Amino acid sequence: MWRKGIGSDDKLPFTEHLEELRYRLIVSLIGVGVGFAASYAFSQQILAFLQRPMPTHLVFIAPTEAFFVNLKVALYAGIFLSTPLILFQAWKFVAPGLYEHERRYSFPFLIVSTLLFLVGALFAYVVILPLALHFLIAQGGELWQPNITLSNYLSFCIRVIMAAGLIFEFPVLMYFLTKIGVVTPEFLVQNRKYALLAAFVISAVLTPPDVFSQVLLAVPLFLLFEVSIYVAKRVAAQRAVSDEPEAG
Repeated sequence: MWRKGIGSDDKLPFTEHLEELRYRLIVSLIGVGVGFAASYAFSQQILAFLQRPMPTHLVFIAPTEAFFVNLKVALYAGIFLSTPLILFQAWKFVAPGLYEHERRYSFPFLIVSTLLFLVGALFAYVVILPLALHFLIAQGGELWQPNITLSNYLSFCIRVIMAAGLIFEFPVLMYFLTKIGVVTPEFLVQNRKYALLAAFVISAVLTPPDVFSQVLLAVPLFLLFEVSIYVAKRVAAQRAVSDEPEAG
């Protein structure tokens, strides 16, 4: 029936698609639940790992705060662990509706997108978080002592990691924008100097006021833009080749 794939029939009733979607969502939620249960036993170890970039001790100011933080950590870790399953279920749902050449390219891009996000998250943990935390906490000077709570730090840490992961998806975004003709390689090349300026502005905001820290963050950001230019040129060249028979 529907679990064999919606591509077994070219035109299935709308209810069949809803049933297929429901099945994929249930499988994904079960995966998240299993990941959550497995992660909860190690929630304090995971939080200790996330806490390493923090130069000061963390506190909790409510009796229930530590408990709910452990739940949040387990939930985030469960989602992270089940991401391959979620992506696979999404792929199984949409793949039957794609053309053969779209199926051939979509799965590799799914893998590339996941790897880029993981690289961005790792970069945030290793580089951005330590620099940003030292800089932000130093703003208190000698007048104030930092007293940061577990929940506040966890929210800040997850936001930074998620933001960096999404920023590292920029080449993939440029691929699709170039593919549909919204962006051209010429446009990206013309705006290269603004991209370089933006990279240093972002690094100046997030890092301490020293040249080394700013360059350490700005260079990878600008390299992402350069990779995006290369990707856009490849896509534009492929489009030109595919359009030649039509022009002829």
